[in-house]
Amino acid sequence: MELGFIGLGRMGKNMVLRLLDGKHRIVAWDRSAEPVHEVELRGATGAASPADLASKLRDAPRAVWVMVTAGDPTEQVIRGLAPLLKPGDTIIDGGNSYYKDSLRRASWLADQKIDFIDAGTSGGIWGLTVGYCLMVGGPEGACRRLTPLFQTLAPRDGYSRVGENGAGHFTKMIHNGIEYGLMQAYAEGFEILKSSPYNLDLRSIASLWNHGSVVRSWLLELAASAFEEDPNLDHVKGYVEDSGEGRWTVAESIDRAVPAPVLTLALQARFRSRQSDSFQSKMLAALRHKFGGHPVKTT
Repeated sequence: MELGFIGLGRMGKNMVLRLLDGKHRIVAWDRSAEPVHEVELRGATGAASPADLASKLRDAPRAVWVMVTAGDPTEQVIRGLAPLLKPGDTIIDGGNSYYKDSLRRASWLADQKIDFIDAGTSGGIWGLTVGYCLMVGGPEGACRRLTPLFQTLAPRDGYSRVGENGAGHFTKMIHNGIEYGLMQAYAEGFEILKSSPYNLDLRSIASLWNHGSVVRSWLLELAASAFEEDPNLDHVKGYVEDSGEGRWTVAESIDRAVPAPVLTLALQARFRSRQSDSFQSKMLAALRHKFGGHPVKTT
């Protein structure tokens, strides 16, 4: 299939490369020329602007995937892209947008007869090789038409249309809230292990638990990798940012009167990490870097 792609950052570029490996025709644009040139070398068609991108898409109805920072950057891209498209075309937002923003954008685009799909995307910097879990919300017909693209990006059984507009980003929001809780539980547990009277090999224990244990997970694999590189995480500063989804999840739990103490406290722990250093905060920072390529502050 053919797809326009805007945003060739940490995840976007790898997504384009995976789509190219799947033999899709990709027209790509980014504010920086370098990543555009990189994907051109792999077979993509580069564009000099969003208008140039729209003009180079040959197959109607057209589809453009937007993979930029949530908030105003996404808003500006979609607002600038819509006038370049025609009724029946589709805009896909694969970033971590707030689901209520996605509902508003879907309504605005529907007035112009342009379909909108919100695609919650998980996989971080590892998605190129293992695939991206896609939680998609939007019109059933548009999602069905673009299913080959979603299936190429996702691993086996890693794609689902979870509902109408907003459902994709809502599901991804809760996914990330849960992620906060899981990471916090590992961080607290490993700090207790580290403070024990035993000279425990934390990398070995993380690896051990991934063989038959009920707490085995990909995050635990990444923990083992982080400990192998830096056994005491001495070179990682325990300063952990949040990118919004955890806050939105907690706010949603309050709005709906759903108790979520673990997710709430995990978010609060990130706030705490910015005030002083702790081993568990160092581990959170290391894990976030491992699965998403997010920058870490070093000592």
